[in-house]
Amino acid sequence: MVLGTAAAVPLLSQFTVTTPAAAADHTWGTVSDGWIEVRWTPRVGEQLDRFEAVVEAVAPARLVSDAHGTAVRFPLRSGSGDPSLADLRKATFGGSVAGGLAVRTRQGSFRVESLESVLRDGVTSGTWVVNGTDMGHRSVFRCNPAEGRLITEGVPPGRPMRVRIQEVPMRPTAELLEGFAATFGAPAFTADTVVAHVTAEALYTPPRG
Repeated sequence: MVLGTAAAVPLLSQFTVTTPAAAADHTWGTVSDGWIEVRWTPRVGEQLDRFEAVVEAVAPARLVSDAHGTAVRFPLRSGSGDPSLADLRKATFGGSVAGGLAVRTRQGSFRVESLESVLRDGVTSGTWVVNGTDMGHRSVFRCNPAEGRLITEGVPPGRPMRVRIQEVPMRPTAELLEGFAATFGAPAFTADTVVAHVTAEALYTPPRG
């Protein structure tokens, strides 16, 4: 089943949320066997080439390449949640992704790990390491899952169901732009520029009873 953009709103962001309380809510199902893929745009690729940048995935994340370009795929650790397909505005997930992304040039290095996202504001954040120094947890991207497309399996009620949301545009936060400029030089994009697209997929298993 393919749902329109408005129906996609709740799902992507919460695939990457770290919410300890989620695991304690036994009314939720489980989220497992999933991944999140971030694919940067050609415009960003051109800027990275100009900076002679080397892009690396921090294990267990990995780089993937195909005819559409290069992306980083992050494994989704198990979590819990409720997709609430009857009322998607109420969808909730708790879980985490593993690995990170690193960019290195002759001017410096930038690495972000422990990516998290919160549905209420659409901001993805992560732990920054700039030139070997831990800069703490800071914002990275803004995204609106309503701009993507939600795809679900048609399964009987109560059965596990694969859920995917794809091609959600990601835009840099002001904080990321400042960090990029300080590390590598002025970027050729702004806070309104789509710098990447994200696709996420996972298996949702409803709670028993």
